[in-house]
Amino acid sequence: MGRDCFFEKTFENTDFSNIGIVLGDYENCTLNNCNFSGLNLSAIKFSECNFNSCNLSLAKLTKTALQDVKFKECKLLGLHFENCNDFLFSVDFDGCNLNFSSFYKKNIKKTRLKNCTLQETDFSETDLTGSVFDNCDLSRATFDHSILEKVDFRTSYNYSIDPEMNRMKKAKFSLSGIIGLLDKYDIDVEQAGN
Repeated sequence: MGRDCFFEKTFENTDFSNIGIVLGDYENCTLNNCNFSGLNLSAIKFSECNFNSCNLSLAKLTKTALQDVKFKECKLLGLHFENCNDFLFSVDFDGCNLNFSSFYKKNIKKTRLKNCTLQETDFSETDLTGSVFDNCDLSRATFDHSILEKVDFRTSYNYSIDPEMNRMKKAKFSLSGIIGLLDKYDIDVEQAGN
């Protein structure tokens, strides 16, 4: 049985959570202001697609292919990206809410996350080598045995990362963000007066 293929198609203001979505391959598609919340997106392939102002909160992503997919100003609460198909997995996030999501053990090297809220997001055992967190809120995000080599955290905030529990060679931090690397020691750091 063949799969439906959608190429260079634009979907606008569609509530897929009510009507469902066709299992198939979506290539070079643009999805604007669409609702996928709670929807089962398992085994669907999205390749070179752009999601703009969409809601995918609590969608099921079992074996979902996300290949060079860009999310802009999307609501992505509680998503389990670790369940996605690993083949050519590549995502980019700009202005998204990813609270309570999980990238557990996912290889997301060189991923760009810009102006995102990542509260309580799980990056345990994730390979983030060369990724950029640009102006992201990482409050209570989990980094445990993660690979954070060459990751740029300079403009992000509210993170707590244990350097002894993560590989962090050549990671970049701002001077004000260094406190997030000392949290486990429960020490007070104050700037000296001039």
